[in-house]
Amino acid sequence: MVGGARVFLCKTTELAPGVARRVDRADAPAIAVYNIDGTFYATDDCCTHGLASLAEGALEGDTIECNLHFGGFHVPTGKAVFAPCSIDIRTYPVEINGDEVFAIVADA
Repeated sequence: MVGGARVFLCKTTELAPGVARRVDRADAPAIAVYNIDGTFYATDDCCTHGLASLAEGALEGDTIECNLHFGGFHVPTGKAVFAPCSIDIRTYPVEINGDEVFAIVADA
């Protein structure tokens, strides 16, 4: 396992390819989990430009488009790729254990 706390995101069967989902956490920012062609990714859910949920945006290939101002991010790297977004989003390593998907959140 990669170092850090494991945060349960979903079961592999609960998120179809081409779909994103928001995972709320009690004492920390929400995480967005994505299934891109059978590979799972995790990022912060909050857009760095307009404070909108990225999981509510449009996932096109490996890019998520924010539904507020239509800026976009490359999901695997978190890099801002469409204006008006210019600040990258945080990405998290993902671990699959059986049929469960976890984000590995670095220790604070």
